[in-house]
Amino acid sequence: MATLRTHLTIDRPADEVWSVVSDAGSISAWFPMVATSEAGGGERHCMLDGDVPLDEEIVTNDAELRRFQYRIVGGGVPVESHLGTVDVLEQGGASLVVYSTEVTPDEVAGTLGPAIEDGLRGLKSYCESRG
Repeated sequence: MATLRTHLTIDRPADEVWSVVSDAGSISAWFPMVATSEAGGGERHCMLDGDVPLDEEIVTNDAELRRFQYRIVGGGVPVESHLGTVDVLEQGGASLVVYSTEVTPDEVAGTLGPAIEDGLRGLKSYCESRG
């Protein structure tokens, strides 16, 4: 199982960044490769660039911890197992966002790693432009 982790600081309060991350159905507003998204009933359905479907199970959406976790469970991304975790931590009026992923097969990490980094940069741009 490959494990990935990336992080960055967003110059916005943690509660504000958390409100964006925890709105599962709106990931297409800030994650560059997600063209459309919707969520409900513990699931999120996305269409990635190139018309690639992505079905996810929302595992955790914890406002107290500011932790969002999801699993890829179907669609066009070839994973055997997956768990993505986004933690939003208070950092002196700003936010430290840590995005971790565990995935098999290991080869998928080469694609997911850069996508996750792009996603965090998109989140930063989105949140900071709204402030």
